[in-house]
Amino acid sequence: MKQLRNTKQRQTVLNAVLGRKDHPTADRLYLDLRAENPNLSRGTVYRNLNILAEGKEIKQLKTSGADRFDWRLEPHDHIMCTNCGALFDSPLPYKEELDNLIEEYTGFKINLHRTVFEGLCPDCIRRLQSQD
Repeated sequence: MKQLRNTKQRQTVLNAVLGRKDHPTADRLYLDLRAENPNLSRGTVYRNLNILAEGKEIKQLKTSGADRFDWRLEPHDHIMCTNCGALFDSPLPYKEELDNLIEEYTGFKINLHRTVFEGLCPDCIRRLQSQD
């Protein structure tokens, strides 16, 4: 495979993902980066996110709505708020034994699993309770 140049724009996009803990969408990153650099195009941000994910420098998470981007590369699970859409890392460790168990039951060779727990985040619970 052809070696890609590490451009200033790619480094800017990578730094933006590495500096976040909220699993931003490409559009959220674009809007935040655009505020700092008005000459940065949406296409540049999207293209570089895809290059970084393909190069395994960041992780692209397929979620309902829009893809999210994560700086954590090791296997881990997520929690998504069904009200506001916020996505968080699960505080529980990744359970590799689930991969082994599924292999036993199905005959599949499992590389990893991705689990997204869904529910209401503490902020949305407080907001909903205050409306009552």
